[in-house]
Amino acid sequence: MKLTSPAFTEGKSIPEKYTCDGKNILLPLMISDVPANAKSLALVMDDPDAVRGTWDHWVVWNIAPETKTISEGTEPKGILGTTSKGDKGFHGPCPPDKEHRYFFKIYALDTMLDIPEGSNKKQLETAMKGHIITQAQLMGRYNRPQNR
Repeated sequence: MKLTSPAFTEGKSIPEKYTCDGKNILLPLMISDVPANAKSLALVMDDPDAVRGTWDHWVVWNIAPETKTISEGTEPKGILGTTSKGDKGFHGPCPPDKEHRYFFKIYALDTMLDIPEGSNKKQLETAMKGHIITQAQLMGRYNRPQNR
């Protein structure tokens, strides 16, 4: 399975448009090579470089395995989880201190998950245990203008 974006390449800078310094909208994502036996997909975006430990920017699951494209600014059809900010939906990069790495992680699962909307990443990870067929990730970097 592969996760890419037309907005940036692996390990490179995420354009400002998709951050708190721009429009703070979900960047476009492309999903390919999903296993034929996948029943659902889950997506997480997190920042392991956050000052207080990993910060979860986006959590969503029960996405149809046929999904190939997530359009710019559009949440995929699925169930939204709670971010570290305490609400649901995508929050773009917004590092307070220096350049941070942002990991978009996709999981192909052998089941639909039966956890309530608003569950957090830890609850999602617990529910996915034993159900992950394969996974992929895409990492981008961002440093706010005032930190450069």
